[in-house]
Amino acid sequence: MESNNHNGALPLTSLNHISVICRSVEKSLDFYQNVLGFLPVRRPRSFDFDGAWLFNYGIGIHLLKSNDPENLPKKREINPKDNHISFQCESMYLVEKRLKEMEIPHVKYRVEESGIYVDQLFFHDPDGFMIEICNCDNIPVIPLVIGEPMASVCKRVNFVTKQQQQQQPASCEFLPKAVCVSEEPQIHCA
Repeated sequence: MESNNHNGALPLTSLNHISVICRSVEKSLDFYQNVLGFLPVRRPRSFDFDGAWLFNYGIGIHLLKSNDPENLPKKREINPKDNHISFQCESMYLVEKRLKEMEIPHVKYRVEESGIYVDQLFFHDPDGFMIEICNCDNIPVIPLVIGEPMASVCKRVNFVTKQQQQQQPASCEFLPKAVCVSEEPQIHCA
């Protein structure tokens, strides 16, 4: 598959992993395995620092033991506008039920765009890194640049683009009606 290299952008293919600095590798391993369902995988033996690698959902999480765990920032209030990683889920109800059973503090939001609703749950890992669980697939990924091909970006976009092309009036080529107006839609799917 050829990468979508526009305006000299780097020829990337996908997200590989995120790295999270933690106070306790053991506590973070427990959280990422038992709350989010990641599985531990082998990391290079040549690393001379404490950490762990996990993998699931097509991405990796690399836990890195802090050199100064006492000076890591403490957990703050749950703020959806903070740095975070977001995971798609099949049932927001079951995720929220499970968070309550595990007594994990969380906040719930609902975003609406053109009659489409996205539910979001935000909570922290043991070190205060923000996690979002959402049903963001409800909102289509819409290119803001008219004529910009999105078919090779990802399967989700490819599906949405093909579906929308079949429904478009002749004046909008392949973009959905929401983009064919003077104002840009404000889609939030962090």
